[in-house]
Amino acid sequence: MVTMMAFEAEYEDTESTLAERTYLRLRDDIITTVLPPGTLLREAELMKRLDVGRTPVREAIQRLQYDGFVFVSARRGTFVSTIDINDLTAVYEARARIESWATRLAAERLREFERLEARQLIEELKETTGPMALEDILALDRRVHRFVYKAAKNPYLSNTLDHYHNLSLRILYVAMKRYPTLVPRLEDVLREQVLMLEAVCSGDADRAEKIAMDHVAVFEVEVRKVM
Repeated sequence: MVTMMAFEAEYEDTESTLAERTYLRLRDDIITTVLPPGTLLREAELMKRLDVGRTPVREAIQRLQYDGFVFVSARRGTFVSTIDINDLTAVYEARARIESWATRLAAERLREFERLEARQLIEELKETTGPMALEDILALDRRVHRFVYKAAKNPYLSNTLDHYHNLSLRILYVAMKRYPTLVPRLEDVLREQVLMLEAVCSGDADRAEKIAMDHVAVFEVEVRKVM
């Protein structure tokens, strides 16, 4: 079973209600394909599995439906949404544009203490050697993206990016199920983020924006090979 390393920090950082925690748990199980596409979500089973009441589960399902992670059929029930090639194109197309813009803003608005944080991330990325577990790759990748979102200093943009990042992560996990040897390529893509962070640190907004867009595009190309 896939562990939740890439998402643990979210639980630690969020002062959330029971409904929020239920939502996060179900969302992350869907993202990591613990609950695969097409899974029937039975309310009673979810209540037992998560040890929560009916209301938190229903509220979580409503949010997941709004996010596009589940769909509800009046006759058949509630299911984890399936993924097709159109989803891949739409998600990565939107993410490439928005994320590259956020990276430009980060380069333009970076503060000195944030520059130090970026330097630390760069060193961590440079020190990654040898085979890496998928969870470790995604945990480090998520830290880099969250840093950029924060440095862009636009909370509305950050929330939008978080949503698209989660959608693309789910697509990636589905692809990994079909093609596990994709992991070594993801290691290379992860290390390419060093160039992006260096551009952000130097204030080179044009270069940072281009690298960010290329970074998302490379992920799409690799995932498209197996979708």
